[in-house]
This record gives sequence, C-alpha cells and structure tokens, in this order.
Amino acid sequence: MISIIVAISEDNGIGRNNDLLWKIPDDMKRFKKLTMGHCIIMGKRTWESLPKRPLQGRKNIVLTDIPGEEIEGSTTAYSIEDALEKSKVCSEIFIIGGGSVYRQFMPVADNLYITRIHRSAPADTWFPEISDEEWEIMESKEYSGESDEIPPYSYIVYRRTR
Repeated sequence: MISIIVAISEDNGIGRNNDLLWKIPDDMKRFKKLTMGHCIIMGKRTWESLPKRPLQGRKNIVLTDIPGEEIEGSTTAYSIEDALEKSKVCSEIFIIGGGSVYRQFMPVADNLYITRIHRSAPADTWFPEISDEEWEIMESKEYSGESDEIPPYSYIVYRRTR
C-alpha cells in the first residue's frame, strides 16, 4: 500500500525555501503516529530539511538522481521503481515529499493523508490537484485554529477510486 502524507494550504502550497509553510504540533504527532514502523520515501531536499536524520522507527528511503550517490543514514534509491523495490519489506509506504516526489507517486498512490490548512501562505512548492474522479474522501475532521501560527485545518483521508 502506497500512501502520500502532506500538509497543503488552500491554494495547494506545501513549502517555501525547503521548509513547511506551517508547523502544527498535533499534525506533527499525527505524522509520526501514522508513519511509525513503516517505510518513508522522500526526495533529497526533504531529507536535508529534516531537523534530525534519519526519522527513527521508520525505514528512511531517499531518492536522488545522482548515480552512485550514497546518502548516509538512509537507504538511497535512484528511481521510483528502485525506491519501491527497496520498500517491499513494509506493509505501508508513506511518501513524505517534496513536490516532485509527490507528483511522481500520485499515479501509483492508494491513499492520501492530507492536512488541509484553511489559509494560504507564500509558497514555492505545490501539491498536484486532487481529482474528484480519482479520489474519494473516506474521513474528514475539522479543527479550529488557535492563532496565526496555527490556523484552522482539516484532516482528510482519501482513497483512490480508480
């Protein structure tokens, strides 16, 4: 099972300057709970943005397009196919970013775990559109914002319909 997990602004922004647009503590806890014990696949820039590497309790697979490059602390993969082959040991694989990696995995993903932030912010990285024809909402829960740093948001779980 391949799942994408991401926080997205109202206008589909996901990041700026290799950082998240918002850091919502409850969302970070949800991310950890959902991904713990599973494989996580990410691009090299996402890896470099992590405050602690590797993310403990998960098999960290990092995609690079530089042949032969080894990324210390991770399992290095050189293509989508290579990353999937190296994650066969996991019952669920989570794609955790960035933008290019999300776009490449969207056609093969089974689930989307979306944190939809009900606000926009300047972004330089975007998430692809989620088509109502390909995805159905399985769960949705709203949360009110606490401050400018923690705006209103929703957790939405989508499942591929075709």
